[in-house]
Amino acid sequence: MQPSTDWKEEIAPDEAERFARYAKDFAAMQKQKSQKYGNGRALHRKQLQALKATFEVLPDLPAPARQGLFASPGVHDAWVRLSNGGADRAPNAKPDIRGFSIKVFGVSGPSALGSGDTDHQDFLLINHSAFAFPKSDEFVGLALAASKGGTSLLVHLFRRYGLAGALRMIGIFAGIMGKPFKGFACNTFYSAAPIACGPYAVRVRLVPAGNPAPIAAGKDWADDVSERLATTDLVFDFQLQFFVNEAETPIENASIDWEESVSPYVTVARLRIPQQDLQDANPAAFAKQVEAAIFDPWGALMEHRPLGDVMRARKVVYYASEKERGAL
Repeated sequence: MQPSTDWKEEIAPDEAERFARYAKDFAAMQKQKSQKYGNGRALHRKQLQALKATFEVLPDLPAPARQGLFASPGVHDAWVRLSNGGADRAPNAKPDIRGFSIKVFGVSGPSALGSGDTDHQDFLLINHSAFAFPKSDEFVGLALAASKGGTSLLVHLFRRYGLAGALRMIGIFAGIMGKPFKGFACNTFYSAAPIACGPYAVRVRLVPAGNPAPIAAGKDWADDVSERLATTDLVFDFQLQFFVNEAETPIENASIDWEESVSPYVTVARLRIPQQDLQDANPAAFAKQVEAAIFDPWGALMEHRPLGDVMRARKVVYYASEKERGAL
């Protein structure tokens, strides 16, 4: 595998206008949900666990990986936020996308937002290796309709795609929401969309190390993490997958999974969540701090700026969401 720097982004003429509309619609939905549940995020509203961690950048990395955060080996403090993906505070057993967000501290360099330097690097991962849609427009329509309930979602699908298309989309949506989840300690998580790695482009994967035992049937996701951390550390390999060519590792089409046979993953860091008691007062205070914090793919070094339509849309939508909940 030979990483390539011959990637590019394709920005549509109407992008700024569309993204501003997405942000307005998501902020309105978020405000409505906050009236019901209390102040919170537009998506990934329900925080399951807030965890202290360390992020160790490994030595002797291949040259293309030695960029930004990964330029030098070392250990960084980190925060981890585990969440359900929906706009509601639904029961944990309900089918949903699961989020694994990481905030790495102790970095220094120009911000991806172009607003001076940053002291942290955020990675937002989900339990899916690719998005259901190539670009942001279809996802936005689906997410907003789903936030209103099953009937609104079905109406949206039939209006937008027609009978045959709606049935196809229902199948895709059911596959996404019904994907088996082995628990946060055992599941693999992905950025699903690319970010920069200096002059290269990569996707990110987080893989449990040491083959942890799968979650017991019927056990709550959050309880499982708490019980494991009462007696042991949770360790994950943090990996990068490099852009090779536009046909097989596209930047703008977030629905195409980059095949490992085309671009194998490279382990560049190790995330360690140390043994900790999540039941006493200090973790409760820390959980509030993490809940109030910003986890944003654009909370990044310029050398790791997000890439592609989905990521560019998130820049605008996340900013509006952060303003709506008073995080800015």
